[in-house]
Amino acid sequence: MRCVIQRVTRAEVTIDARSVGRIGRGLLVLVGVEQGDEAGDADWSAEKIARMRIFADDEGKMNRSVVDIDGGLLAVSQFTLHASTQKGNRPSFLRAARPEEAVPLYERFLSSLELEAARPVARGVFAADMEVSLANDGPVTILLDSRRRE
Repeated sequence: MRCVIQRVTRAEVTIDARSVGRIGRGLLVLVGVEQGDEAGDADWSAEKIARMRIFADDEGKMNRSVVDIDGGLLAVSQFTLHASTQKGNRPSFLRAARPEEAVPLYERFLSSLELEAARPVARGVFAADMEVSLANDGPVTILLDSRRRE
């Protein structure tokens, strides 16, 4: 499971000009499920994101988590995180999990993140054509891959 974590001052997902998820200060998480991912990947990713210390403390050091600052969480499914660009100019998405595998793991990730963060997670709509807007704070953008835990 790959996640792109962005520290934001605000973020919103719209579908057909209708807002479906919105947060203020917090984390926007783009989530890509790969073939072969398991429940453990979803749980590990959720725990890591909820506890990741990327918000400033009183001394200006990245030492607080989204939970510590009572921040918002917005998760958006994005299969393109598993694009292969090695051959030609058209990306291949063969490593991305098919919807029948990806949806349950994405839902597991959302449930685990809500449990770890002790708050609801705003979200996009799986497989929908979404518009995501955000104000990246820092900018801080971090790539998390559950297959690279070491």
